[in-house]
Amino acid sequence: MGILELFYATLAAIGGFVLRFCRLTGRVSFFTSRSVLGIFKPPYYWAQIKRQFLDIGYYSLPVVGLTAIFVGAALALQSYSGFSRFSAESSIPMVTALAIVRELGPVLGSLMVAGRVSASIAAEIGTMRVTEQIYALQTLSTSPFQYLMAPRILAATLMMPVLVGVADIIGIYGGYLVCTLKLGFNPGAYLNNTFNFIQVMDVVSGLIKAAVFGFIIALMGCYHGYHSRGGAAGVGAATTYAVVSSSILILLFNYILTEAFFI
Repeated sequence: MGILELFYATLAAIGGFVLRFCRLTGRVSFFTSRSVLGIFKPPYYWAQIKRQFLDIGYYSLPVVGLTAIFVGAALALQSYSGFSRFSAESSIPMVTALAIVRELGPVLGSLMVAGRVSASIAAEIGTMRVTEQIYALQTLSTSPFQYLMAPRILAATLMMPVLVGVADIIGIYGGYLVCTLKLGFNPGAYLNNTFNFIQVMDVVSGLIKAAVFGFIIALMGCYHGYHSRGGAAGVGAATTYAVVSSSILILLFNYILTEAFFI
């Protein structure tokens, strides 16, 4: 292959990538707009909304709580290991609480929920797609965006801040247990240092992040489930794509929101 042919092939590859990216962006944007519009447009399917609040919120509490308490405990131990070299052990409560409410609570909690909820949504909607249940809904003049997508996106967006708020409390409590029972900290002084150092913006920024992450989790699950093809193999691929894409977008938007709030 000559230099000119190689140049043309490179341009063709770049052009093909740009076109695929634009096509994917357009599909996701169109899907997002129709799903969000379904939240505000009647009719409202209250039974579906109630079910999704229960499935996404209540049933995710155990995995989020376990993640938070062990992360808080491990963070306290790691902080003690590092700060003891500089005789700065008194900073452990503040650093532990700040890291949990700003970053670890929203990010790790959302990643755990993404693994559970996004895959579940993609599998359920994907199964409905390959078994033609979505076509049946359309035949009955029921919009799948209002009946399937809108309740899940609404529930995930509203419940993730609640889950992250609980995770913040449990994570700080995990650090408190380790520091007071294992490392010999005074319980009252630990709590005072924690509450005196955390500002309202630290907590609010984490909860806003959680709402954005919840929207991403439900959107990716719905999108990949709705566009799944090819029977059981297609549904399996959709669940994988949903978890991977939601996890990557969570990390990406975590950086964007952190820079927007604190820089």
